[in-house]
Amino acid sequence: MALSKKMCAAINSQITAENESAYIYKAMGYKFEAMNLTVFAKWFHIQAAEEQAHAEKFARYILDRGSEVTLETIKAPKGKWKTPKEICSETLKHEEYITERINKLVDLAREERDHSTDSFLIWFVNEQIEEEASAAELLAMVELAGTLPQIFLLEDRLLRMIGEREQQPAE
Repeated sequence: MALSKKMCAAINSQITAENESAYIYKAMGYKFEAMNLTVFAKWFHIQAAEEQAHAEKFARYILDRGSEVTLETIKAPKGKWKTPKEICSETLKHEEYITERINKLVDLAREERDHSTDSFLIWFVNEQIEEEASAAELLAMVELAGTLPQIFLLEDRLLRMIGEREQQPAE
C-alpha cells in the first residue's frame, strides 16, 4: 500500500534534511582540515557519509511503499566557524533538530495509523539517541580541553572512538 500524500511529503522532506546534514558535516570536516585537526575532520566526513546513508534508507522506504521520491534543493552550509567548540556545539544542536524531525514523523505515522512507517521509523529514533550522545561526547571533550593545543591531544582519543564506530556492524 502506498504512503499517504502527507506522509510521503514528510519523508521526502526528511530526505532533504538528511542530505543537508551530510552537506553541513562535510563543510565542518573541511573546516577541521583547515585547522589541521585531521582526526576531527575524519569524524565529520564519516558522519556526512552516515547522513547520506540515512537519506538513502528513507528513499528506499518510499520506493518500497510504492510512492515517489522527490529530491529538493539543499541549502549551503554556514561554513564560517571560528573554533572547534563552535562546530561541536552546532553539531549537537543540529542532531537535536534532526531528532525533533524524526519524532514528528513518528507522530504523523501514529496519527495516520501507518504501522509500517511507525515500525520503520523506530530504527531512526534509536539512531538519534546514538547520534546525540556522540555529538554531546565530542562537545564535552572539546570543552574540557579548552585550548587548541589541548584539542590536538584529543585527536588520539577521537581516533579510538572512530575505530570503535567502524567496528560496529552496519545497519
